[in-house]
Amino acid sequence: MLSWWRRWRAERFAARHPFPEDAWREARARLPLLEALDNDDARRLGQRAWHLAHRKRLTVPGESELDLPARLGLFAQAGLLTLGWSNTDAFEAFTNVHEILLLPDVFRRQASDMDEAGVVHEYHDERAGETWYQGPVVLSLTDVAASGDWSGFNVIIHEFAHKLDMGNSQDVDGFPPLPASLSATTWHRVFTAVWDDLQDHLERGVEPPIDDYAASHPGECFAVCCEYFFTAPQILSDAYPELYDLLAHYFHQSPLERLPASPSAGQSGEVDQTRERSGGCGSGHS
Repeated sequence: MLSWWRRWRAERFAARHPFPEDAWREARARLPLLEALDNDDARRLGQRAWHLAHRKRLTVPGESELDLPARLGLFAQAGLLTLGWSNTDAFEAFTNVHEILLLPDVFRRQASDMDEAGVVHEYHDERAGETWYQGPVVLSLTDVAASGDWSGFNVIIHEFAHKLDMGNSQDVDGFPPLPASLSATTWHRVFTAVWDDLQDHLERGVEPPIDDYAASHPGECFAVCCEYFFTAPQILSDAYPELYDLLAHYFHQSPLERLPASPSAGQSGEVDQTRERSGGCGSGHS
């Protein structure tokens, strides 16, 4: 009965909202991450992006315009995280997303940190994006425009990874809901090894193999590693092969297999780490 109901709903949606084939082709042509998908994956992701575009509110700055290919491209990059999952799991993964709020450029937030002596320091933090539990995903339009290639930077994937992380708690902790086939012990062991290695690099004054923003908080470690997994998979695999395999298991995907022979950026061993990776998640992290 449930299967029949879902099929009826899908047919009803398709009749009311015919899939925009031309806009989807244009979206793929604009974004190397989408252009690299095979036909089956592209077809499935396009349909899911179209459904997301109708289920989630997208608020765009008053004087800005986001055409249909750009909107599809944004939702498709979010949907890329769940591409390897069943339709049901993909749908449920983002039930805590109600609105995507785009701002013209990076934005400032009052932030505070406590040092080892217990002194609280307040400062203004520039952010490319931020996320709250049951709240909006806020994205800088400038950084959305800079996402979608093989550079290792993707603010959409970063913020929606936080939403996955919040699937079992009200805060980000780098521990999203896991499938039955993946043990919490394995997840903790692999990510702890990566975290310790990042901290070791920083303590020695050596640049880590991935963006050092991953060393700022366990939740940011997960989000940054998701960015690298999808947009700089060779770098992540070379630096932390066990982590790459863990995420391939978790996401049921292997971005290395769709990595172009000559990607535009990010796979020569260098990633531009100068962009702000503000993964603010509504709990003081940035």
